[in-house]
Amino acid sequence: MSEPIATTTAARAERQELHPTLDRIQYPALIVGLVGCALLIVGLFVNHEQFFRSYLWTYLFWLGFPLGAGGLLMIQYLTGGAWGLAIRRLLEGATRMIIPMTILFIPIAFGVESLYVWTDQGHDELHGKEHYLNVTGWMIRAAVCFVLWIIGSFLLNYWSIAQDRTGSPTALRRLQMMSGPGLLVFVLTVTVATVDWVMSIDPHWYSTIYSLIFIAGNALAALAMCIVLLALLARRAPLSYVITRDHFQDLGNLLLAFTMLWAYMSFSQFLIMWSGNIAEEAPYYTIRTDQFQKVVAVVVVVFHFFVPFVLLLSRRTKRSVRTLAIVASLILVMRLVDLFWIVVPTFYQAHQVPVAHNVVPHWMDFVAPIAIGGIWIFLFIMQLRRYPLIPPHDPRLGEVGH
Repeated sequence: MSEPIATTTAARAERQELHPTLDRIQYPALIVGLVGCALLIVGLFVNHEQFFRSYLWTYLFWLGFPLGAGGLLMIQYLTGGAWGLAIRRLLEGATRMIIPMTILFIPIAFGVESLYVWTDQGHDELHGKEHYLNVTGWMIRAAVCFVLWIIGSFLLNYWSIAQDRTGSPTALRRLQMMSGPGLLVFVLTVTVATVDWVMSIDPHWYSTIYSLIFIAGNALAALAMCIVLLALLARRAPLSYVITRDHFQDLGNLLLAFTMLWAYMSFSQFLIMWSGNIAEEAPYYTIRTDQFQKVVAVVVVVFHFFVPFVLLLSRRTKRSVRTLAIVASLILVMRLVDLFWIVVPTFYQAHQVPVAHNVVPHWMDFVAPIAIGGIWIFLFIMQLRRYPLIPPHDPRLGEVGH
């Protein structure tokens, strides 16, 4: 990397320029999000149980971006490579969204008794799980998870910015040293959160691979989001100086890998439960392959796996910025649909609603993603403006620039 490019990068970062498209959508996103929140408040008084259900699965979608970004950052520090440096600041900006997501978790904490049947004193026997499934323990575990996520996000960003200021390699070594234990803590905390917030909706059903599906899905969604943003931002300085089609090809290969990992985890769970054919496990797929949910299942299989998989096998697709961004956008949309398919039928499953009941989206299922998403997008763009999009003193910067 030559000095003029580094100087230009720093100068443009000081002016905090991103892209006109992001400038145009930032404040409209906030307005739309606030209007959506107002509609959700109305829905809270109309049907409070549906409000919490719609809010939960939507919250999990937007929470997946900071969690997936943190995991990808630590993987990049452990493995190295120019692909991570190209999206490093995008990932860091996403990790800083964990604090707003902690605040947005408050409605779920207030709605715990409306979301989980095990909070009802008149609920049937939990077969020893009552020592784990209680409101006090649930609250404590949620607090511990958020504290650890916030600490991890702080360290990832603090040492990264310290490297910008001093140019010392010490910060990079610290990031590499924390990433190994950090990934372990990340997997454990996401597992706890997945079990508590999603799987415990039906306290009698369980899956040992359930949390891994969420971990892979969050990483896939975070990577897809970064590809879409990079395709937009790479048209302007400073990223236009250093980003080439080779970097998009690397990111496309990684997107293919995470698509296959998510599909492998999801299919493994299905295969194990189908072959076991146990009464406690069968309702999970029975209710998700009936009537409307059958259509959703087919859409998820086709457009969340087969279509991206086939397209990403082509080198031409991965080297075409526009095509790769379209594939990544499709994955983002299908991630939202997939979470609806995973979470919402679980409430009917927990209350032992007959299979013939048609699980269809409520109007709040459409409003909630817009409400939380509008606020999330506004704050995320604000985070992206805080620091240079290219770390000016990273010793691996020469691997990116050509």
